[in-house]
Amino acid sequence: MLLSGWGRYPRVEAQGSFYETEDEAAALVSAGHPWIAHGAGGSYGDSALNREVIFTRHYHRLIDLDEGRGIIRCAAGMTLAEIIDRTLPRGWFLKVTPGTRKITVGGAIAADVHGKNHHQQGCFSSSVLSFRLMLPDGRIMTCGRQENPDLFRATCGGMGLTGLVLDAALRLVRVNSAFIRERTIRCRGLNEILENLEHHQAVPYSVAWVDCLEKNGRGLVMLGEHADDGDLSRPPPRSLSVPERFPSPLLNRFSVRLFNRLYFLAAGPSARTRRVSLDQFFYPLDRLDSWNRLYGPSGFIQYQFVLPDEAGTAGLRAVFGKMRDENVGPFLGVLKLFGPANDNPLSFPLKGCSLALDFPMHPRLFPFLDELDAIVIAHGGRHYLAKDARMKAGVFERGYPEAKNFRNIRQRYGLTEKINSLQSLRLHI
Repeated sequence: MLLSGWGRYPRVEAQGSFYETEDEAAALVSAGHPWIAHGAGGSYGDSALNREVIFTRHYHRLIDLDEGRGIIRCAAGMTLAEIIDRTLPRGWFLKVTPGTRKITVGGAIAADVHGKNHHQQGCFSSSVLSFRLMLPDGRIMTCGRQENPDLFRATCGGMGLTGLVLDAALRLVRVNSAFIRERTIRCRGLNEILENLEHHQAVPYSVAWVDCLEKNGRGLVMLGEHADDGDLSRPPPRSLSVPERFPSPLLNRFSVRLFNRLYFLAAGPSARTRRVSLDQFFYPLDRLDSWNRLYGPSGFIQYQFVLPDEAGTAGLRAVFGKMRDENVGPFLGVLKLFGPANDNPLSFPLKGCSLALDFPMHPRLFPFLDELDAIVIAHGGRHYLAKDARMKAGVFERGYPEAKNFRNIRQRYGLTEKINSLQSLRLHI
């Protein structure tokens, strides 16, 4: 089959297999061919691509839900959407969730995903109590902070390179309704966005949309907290679907500039507070199925990096200056402030600011992104592996100083020849 990540680049011919039992999984992982696990296809680049992939979505059962303590154990092929459907009516929600509910638990662990509350709750791994990991020789290791902690830390953020996660136990958070009290603040420039994010660190959830086609980097800061009013029921999330052959010329600098202006003005003169559904606040893009098709058949690159506190403002200004000088503007920009880093060797966040930028594919893009790489590394930053499709190995090495320890763990458990992705081969992980 022809397989790609969410960014639709690269695309590779792959042989795919799936399993429905642990015995079937053991037969696949020990078959002798290098493989990588593939969940719901939510990683953007080539981190879940190889010539041989093992699909996990067929193994998606709920194992146990402790409604008293808010602990769920489920198979790794279960999606966050399926967890929410089971737990929200009972007053529980995910402790950490990224901007899509359409990813698997195994994928969330592999990427150690983060959300709008990293400054308070950290990455997805902070909610993971334990998981069972199948190694290529068929052994099953129970991993947690006390049991096999080296494999636990390496797997959380390890992009599937430590084995096949079979199931996991997650801690949930209690909520009183299916709604978020959201406050939107209109900001005239990058400084104002950063000041508002910093000022509202006590608010549980925060994120900023940035208009990167406007020279001052105006944007909207969205703050949120779980609402106490309302009930726990919610209508099934509705969505539209982008057709397979979407006329990509409709998405260009002029149409995006117009959309950005209207979106900015719709927020009102200064600040607006309203009650919105969890789906509307956390997963706005999920309302448009296959929105990645908007960028056309060539796909797009989501370029996400983090800069440490001490270099954040200067680094962001350098990135925006480069985009302005080269007249290369992304169609989407999302800015977050992160809390402290964890001790998982390949987990992405650092204490500082993160910016995610969507660039449609074009001939000049990769040389331009190489220039942005140099700015990010010069300011002590690094790139998100779950979004990467083209980073060079040297950039990875400088951004992830714990990569050597990760490789040592891979060698210790005999994983280096058995489990690989196109990304791990490109970056020499």
